[in-house]
Amino acid sequence: MVDDILIESFEGRSPSLRIAIVTETFPPEINGVAMTLGHIVQGLIARGHMVQVVRPRQARESGIVPGNMEEVLARGAALPNYGELRFGLPAKNRLVRLWTDKRPDVVHVVTEGPLGWSAVAAARKMHLAVTSAFHTNFHSYSGHYGLGLLKRPIEGYLRKLHNRTMATMVPTAALAASLERRGYQNLRVVSRGVDVQLFHPAKRSEALRQSWGLAPQDVAVLHVGRIAKEKNVGLVVAGFRAVQQLHPRAKLVFVGDGPARQSVQDACPDAIFAGMRKGEDLAAHYASADVFLFASLTETYGNVVPEALASGLAVVAFAYGAALELVQDGASGVLVTGARDADFVHAVQYLMDPAHTLDSMRLAAAQSVAHVAWDRVYDNFIAVLQQALAVNGHSFTAAAQPFAALSHPHA
Repeated sequence: MVDDILIESFEGRSPSLRIAIVTETFPPEINGVAMTLGHIVQGLIARGHMVQVVRPRQARESGIVPGNMEEVLARGAALPNYGELRFGLPAKNRLVRLWTDKRPDVVHVVTEGPLGWSAVAAARKMHLAVTSAFHTNFHSYSGHYGLGLLKRPIEGYLRKLHNRTMATMVPTAALAASLERRGYQNLRVVSRGVDVQLFHPAKRSEALRQSWGLAPQDVAVLHVGRIAKEKNVGLVVAGFRAVQQLHPRAKLVFVGDGPARQSVQDACPDAIFAGMRKGEDLAAHYASADVFLFASLTETYGNVVPEALASGLAVVAFAYGAALELVQDGASGVLVTGARDADFVHAVQYLMDPAHTLDSMRLAAAQSVAHVAWDRVYDNFIAVLQQALAVNGHSFTAAAQPFAALSHPHA
């Protein structure tokens, strides 16, 4: 069952599209999916589209609904190992009633839980155009939480859900190619943006660095994100130890929190744990560091990578997601091919070799993402919705006609 709709009045010019977005996570929650979706919703509203967000009620609600946006708060339950988030319970019948009363032009499903499945089922029953987004490798996460036997069933569930939509948006061409090999259909690359005005080297704070115990010439190593097994944070600590071999006064700073924090503190008691940060405070933490270590192998993109680059940090990361797309190997950071821990540590050692100029890498890092603007992301997102609408106007049967215009992952 879904709670009553919280409705804000819609003012201004008549919107081009009525878009229903179904998601398990949304700001003020702090994670890559929520922050990306928050930017997209803002961009849609700024362009005159009317947005309805269907999501579970969370433990901490802001009580603020942006203008030109409706919220539908669904019943949910706590997500295992992510206690701060809730997944939405099935609500097909309620969604059918909701969308019969106020029919959207298109339904966009962001997360693949029971609520997302209900939304796909409701949209198909009503012959609505429906698209989806692939944000998180849940099938890869399973191995980090003792659920390895469920990897194949989870993969099958995700593939079936996405293939029942008219287009699945993915953030990189490499991920689209990988999913296509695994049987996913109707894939379309819609990248993600970075706020280059917020995340900027000018936000560097010597006062903050001093609070970390650093002199101007000392090295600060940063990790931003959830402190959890799937983020491979143990390898971040190993990489930091490699930095210390050349820079004994270096400091490791973790921004974020999570279930593995205590074990990381035990392994690296000299690290600084800054907790959750956002806005200008987060920007200052980024820009006040020098090196960004990102050891995760489970990301579909990794929003923190372009944020670190924009802030002027040299990045060491595996050659996946945003890192593969944006890091200029040897110029703005170091890319690690394969998945070996030893190679990651060697990459850190290479970066810190005195023969390389860290300052020049940091300058190249900030310049490397100047082209990644949110306006382009908004336009591409809307283009996929409009193409789905065009195809839906011809046919969208239970068998789902191929979405030929969107089927090529590099389109």
